[in-house]
Amino acid sequence: MDISFIINELGEDRENYYNAIAPPIIQSSNFAFNSVEEMRTRFKDEYSGFLYSRGLNPTVDILRKKLAALDGAEDCLVFNSGASAIFSSIVPFVSSGDHIVSVKNPYTWAQKCFNLFLTRYQVTTSYVDARITEEVFDACKENTKIIYLESPNSWDFAIQDLRAIAQFAKERGIMTICDNSFATPIYQRPIELGIDISIQSATKYIGGHSDVVAGVLTGKKSILKQIFDLEYLLAGNGIQPFNAWLLLRGLRSLPARLERISRTTVQVIDFLKKHPKVEKVLFPLDDDFDQFKLAKSQMSGACGLFSIIVKAENGDSIEKFCESLKTFLIAVSWGGHESLVIPRLAGIDLKDFDSNNQEHRMIRMYVGLEDADYLINDLRKNLEIIH
Repeated sequence: MDISFIINELGEDRENYYNAIAPPIIQSSNFAFNSVEEMRTRFKDEYSGFLYSRGLNPTVDILRKKLAALDGAEDCLVFNSGASAIFSSIVPFVSSGDHIVSVKNPYTWAQKCFNLFLTRYQVTTSYVDARITEEVFDACKENTKIIYLESPNSWDFAIQDLRAIAQFAKERGIMTICDNSFATPIYQRPIELGIDISIQSATKYIGGHSDVVAGVLTGKKSILKQIFDLEYLLAGNGIQPFNAWLLLRGLRSLPARLERISRTTVQVIDFLKKHPKVEKVLFPLDDDFDQFKLAKSQMSGACGLFSIIVKAENGDSIEKFCESLKTFLIAVSWGGHESLVIPRLAGIDLKDFDSNNQEHRMIRMYVGLEDADYLINDLRKNLEIIH
């Protein structure tokens, strides 16, 4: 299905809303029926239509159709945050005594789900270096129900062989889940590589304006209906109509934004790779990246997120560098119009900084929609602070 059709036409029955170009925000909490029998049918299967906006909603439905099609998936659910999407992708498919295999150092709230929530119910998790596919295979047990992946990771951009892992898991009846927030379905489609559930933080590139928080799950309709019928409805963590409308707005410009961001990112990385204060650049589609060949085989692009390892003897100078930048804001997340920076040492006490630890000298950067020269001039001026 053509991306332009998906973004601009799919799901948009404009004749139903006065031929308006932008879809309406159906803010209604409640939907009426023409008969008791019609209501009875909806009670039996709320996934089949509109009953109450805690479940399905017309504005959200347009968004679901587009996001499912972009991922090459049968269906989609949209949540009020990426964390709630992660939670709802995992919890329905494990019971007491089950086992999960996860990439090491997954996103914070995925790790909290594994370590702090699921352990209450005797669900255990093994963390592996999933860059080594055999480590994933070897960690699986008879009671393994889920393999949880992030490809690429959002700090060091570790990549997993999604095709090989998906095939292995299907042969053993193990659910595979992959966080695809880094690449978006424009540049990587885990479902088409055999993964059962693809996750996105729609807060990032899908929204694109740093003004909405949301999460997405795509996959087979039978899988998503299982999530919808209990966890989605019970927790009430579906996205609200206005936020769904903001994501629809963001989708209109998604390909254009990614194209510009990707082009600018390459220019910024070319500058940084030549700078004497930069020891290493970590970016999946850079020729020097350790897993470059695997990245090329799974991804058609890599957007604007990358990390650098700087040559620094003390953490103070790293902090001063980040604070002195004028065109990069110090903030978490990525995917908006603004460029961002976050040093890894923000997660430790400065007194614990160890210059021999590359992670302590790692700075994650996100390139937004600004001109390349505008960003490079700021970096050139302030990299001299690092020592």
